[in-house]
Amino acid sequence: MATSYEWDCKTCDVYPEYEDEEDVVYVVHYKLTATSSETHEVDGEDVPYTTGAYGTETLTLGDLSDFIPFDDLTNEDTTGWVEDKMGADEVQELKDNLDSNIAGQITPTSETKTIN
Repeated sequence: MATSYEWDCKTCDVYPEYEDEEDVVYVVHYKLTATSSETHEVDGEDVPYTTGAYGTETLTLGDLSDFIPFDDLTNEDTTGWVEDKMGADEVQELKDNLDSNIAGQITPTSETKTIN
């Protein structure tokens, strides 16, 4: 089973003004979606197994010499900030948890049933 991951880091909290700059990002709200190559049938169609995680990362504001104006920011910029702030180990742990969730969807260890 191959899994792809997609970051959405487009929602940010900003300071309207900070050290002579405008709209300075200090918190990034993220969503990481995992999509499996394995599929299952839903309403007659094959759809991939998916799951996601949500969270926020508070950025450390220091030297703004590499400041990017808010209107020029991309999802790739803010995703890089989130991944840098989390660190490789935490990002991998998050992905591992999503993989575990998908594995549980594919091969459940528990089911909910209703008595007739």
